[in-house]
Amino acid sequence: MNKKRKINVAILFGGKSAEHEVSLQSAKNVVEAIDKEKYNPILIGIDKHGKWFLIDRSRFFQNSGSPKLIKLNKSSDSVALVPQSRGKITNFSNPENKRAIDVVFPILHGPYGEDGTVQGLLKLANVPFVGAGVLGSAVGMDKDVMKRLLKDANIPIVKFLVFKDCDIINFEGVVSRLGLPFFIKPANLGSSIGINKVKGKKDFKKAVTEAFQYDGKILIEEYIKGREIECSVLGNDNPIASVPGEVISNHEFYSYEAKYIDEKGVILEIPAKISNKVTKEVQKLAIKTFKILSCEGLGRVDFFLKDNNEIIVSEINTIPGFTKISMYPKLWEASGISYSELIDKLIQLAIERFDKEQNLKTNYIK
Repeated sequence: MNKKRKINVAILFGGKSAEHEVSLQSAKNVVEAIDKEKYNPILIGIDKHGKWFLIDRSRFFQNSGSPKLIKLNKSSDSVALVPQSRGKITNFSNPENKRAIDVVFPILHGPYGEDGTVQGLLKLANVPFVGAGVLGSAVGMDKDVMKRLLKDANIPIVKFLVFKDCDIINFEGVVSRLGLPFFIKPANLGSSIGINKVKGKKDFKKAVTEAFQYDGKILIEEYIKGREIECSVLGNDNPIASVPGEVISNHEFYSYEAKYIDEKGVILEIPAKISNKVTKEVQKLAIKTFKILSCEGLGRVDFFLKDNNEIIVSEINTIPGFTKISMYPKLWEASGISYSELIDKLIQLAIERFDKEQNLKTNYIK
């Protein structure tokens, strides 16, 4: 009896984003956890200039034990995935080293990976991929558009203002609308990069300048005094929600340092110590948010929970972290789905969606 062929899974990581190092940490964990009896992981690293490389699995990182110093190992195999290639990798450096991909698992955080750009390329290449499509990815990345869509659907969100780098931003005007303190953040970035909590005028200009270093559009959001609750979502047409968890930060807020560098910088309370009623409401809102924003596969929805049990949606993350201290896989583990099983489910969801899309008509005949 012939042994069933392993599914070739291209794990795509790194990228031009400021979240490059976070992506490397996430990829390391996915590669370690993926079921090697069922899947054959093919590692494709994207450097900070946007170049794609086929990476040797045995030595794909330097300083892998350090979140601050981790970086891609150099590779001589420069590769690309081109439109209508049906998963065949073009190897510019070594044409004889051909690889065929069955499905892609993008673990790219931030712009040029989580914002619909790579998703568009993968659709043109006609290959299944894990996670949201072009629209869901783009909407999930742009916090301005995301919040406007949620507001239109009567989902409770924080008050916010939007500015572009050509706008004049007046501190007193912001305070009159949002009060103090408030947060300033890039519109299109995650992992708390470029975010600052502004307590007074002396912090304002520096925070605005830093946010604009990462994006041409920034958000200024009101400060919500409350607990930070997160809930993972899994599925395509009929998504399910995990048990909620609580983030208790020992830093000023849930910063990049607390998320990825300082293992003692945050306490993850899983499941969150909240009532059954609040739990169900959080799960319901997580799924509703996921659907409204056209997400598929996976997502993590973040909330604020006020003392009066009012629940406010902060944002969605369409490719949440998969590091060893990341909430997304931890919440599913607490819900009865192991890390390895979660990866398997995500890959199968990608293939399921792809097969469904292949049945759509692409020409019109009366």
